[in-house]
Amino acid sequence: MKKALVLGLVAFGTSIFVAHGDIIPTLSSVTGSAPNFSWNYSANVTVDETVNKGDFFTIYDFSSIMPTTHTEPTGWAFSTALLGPTPGLVSPNDNPNLWNLTWTYNGSSPISGAAALGMFTAVTSTDQLKAGQFTAEATRSGAPAGTKIDNIGQVSVPVPESTSLLPLIGVCAAALFVAPRLRRQRA
Repeated sequence: MKKALVLGLVAFGTSIFVAHGDIIPTLSSVTGSAPNFSWNYSANVTVDETVNKGDFFTIYDFSSIMPTTHTEPTGWAFSTALLGPTPGLVSPNDNPNLWNLTWTYNGSSPISGAAALGMFTAVTSTDQLKAGQFTAEATRSGAPAGTKIDNIGQVSVPVPESTSLLPLIGVCAAALFVAPRLRRQRA
């Protein structure tokens, strides 16, 4: 028993010193009022990682309505897609009916971690939130230097707007309209 405890403590102590690199977006705030709520994400790159041109992060299933208003730090490009983009070594849940937000670094100077990457914002019509996912791909600074690091995690995203419920509402409305007529025909 004592041996297992000692081995557990050694394993835990060793894991503390292992460098782990990620790009991590975090919801900082939701500001504004209907119909324009700004979802403000701060992003950081951690130790032993560098953000090079082409590295990116994606926030999945952000909205059922594609955000057209966005801001990002200098050197970053914004894009949307219904699927992906996703780094090759992770497998997020990705609803093909909800828009994903991706920010790709296109700056000329690498950003070495640990560093704050800045504020990334997208505007949508709701301030209601739910748990979602993000993925990221950056470049390892330490050994083996230059290799890609992919990561996945959870981040808050908007609850899909009611327009994504319109087909369901339409079916329910049709059923409510047709059902009484069918009853009358049977009688």
